[in-house]
Amino acid sequence: MTRRELILSSAAFLLLSRTASAAFTEGTPLPDLSTFGLTGALPNLKGKVVYLDFWASWCAPCKASFPVLNSWHQQLAAKGVVVLGVNVDENEADMQTFLKKNTIGFPIVRDAEHKLVSTANVKTMPTSFIIDRKGIIRHVHNGFHKKDESTLLAQLNALL
Repeated sequence: MTRRELILSSAAFLLLSRTASAAFTEGTPLPDLSTFGLTGALPNLKGKVVYLDFWASWCAPCKASFPVLNSWHQQLAAKGVVVLGVNVDENEADMQTFLKKNTIGFPIVRDAEHKLVSTANVKTMPTSFIIDRKGIIRHVHNGFHKKDESTLLAQLNALL
């Protein structure tokens, strides 16, 4: 192998390794969310169990999940759980219209440039990540059905 081929193959390996590790997967640390250019106030997540929920205004399962997320926010915040919604709508007005029509009690940020949703490799709305107090992603869940509520709540409680 020539020096040039070695350099190119090393560069390709590094690029692929970086891309592969970019997705949010169970057992990996949650990156610093403040580095993604999110709009809105990020709550303090340090030392908290976090339910990170990616959603869009056009997503019916997202809308169905919000009463559950509101309930968890109210019931579990005092125990150290943070529910954080990440909106991925391209048009901010769509998000604002949704928020006016639906009661949301937990913090919402917007990923207008889709940097976070891309890094997390979110393909389904909603997609949620349950993160432990040390900042490690422990569970990944795609979609939302009412039957998921007890499993997700058990996963949150197990980390408290």
